[in-house]
Amino acid sequence: MSNEMNIFRDFEKRRRELGMSSTALAKRSHVSLPTVNRILSGQHDGASFANVVAIADALGMELTSIANMRSDELRQKQAMNKARRLVRLVQGTSALEGQGLDDDELEEMVDRTSRELFLLKRKLWED
Repeated sequence: MSNEMNIFRDFEKRRRELGMSSTALAKRSHVSLPTVNRILSGQHDGASFANVVAIADALGMELTSIANMRSDELRQKQAMNKARRLVRLVQGTSALEGQGLDDDELEEMVDRTSRELFLLKRKLWED
């Protein structure tokens, strides 16, 4: 099996480890869904280097197919980023209603939300 096929197989394996849908990968990499699907299946002869790099980056990988960070680390980072966005939305709404939370309460909410998101693999990658 060629190195190219190994890389594409590793991309698909990584996507599954992360619990990321092909649709989420397409959005994160800015590569069309049909192209992502062809690359992940290994049926994309002549895939552009830019698309392969974009997919690798979205999966936290280098082209050597050695992950920059472990799957759980990337998922944790994504969970924390998404939790912070969600809590900011809630805080903004609460502040408008005069019920804003203090910093400690906000951080606890971020931590709790991050843990919950981490467990929901697919929800983690959706906007």
